[in-house]
Amino acid sequence: MNAVIMTGGKQYRIAEGQKLRVETLNSEEGQLVEFDKVLMAGEGDNVQVGAPYLEGGKVTATVLGHGRAKKVHIIKFRRRKNSKRQMGHRQNFTEVRIDAIEA
Repeated sequence: MNAVIMTGGKQYRIAEGQKLRVETLNSEEGQLVEFDKVLMAGEGDNVQVGAPYLEGGKVTATVLGHGRAKKVHIIKFRRRKNSKRQMGHRQNFTEVRIDAIEA
């Protein structure tokens, strides 16, 4: 079964058993997490769409760990002006494994 969930202001298309990197969650490693903002769930002809969320829709996941993504380099360069600014950013994430999807 596939589903679309919303967490951290972003939407993710998921399936059972899938590993996923989401915005940082306040959960310990190995702990179960529930996502209740399910936008859509189903497979084939049996698809349910929420307005905006499904009633009783729930996705259960296990936290695998926390980390930081690769560095994104930001460079502002103005030619012939002797002006250059550099910055970097590493976004925090939580990696989860989808265990069950209930619609």
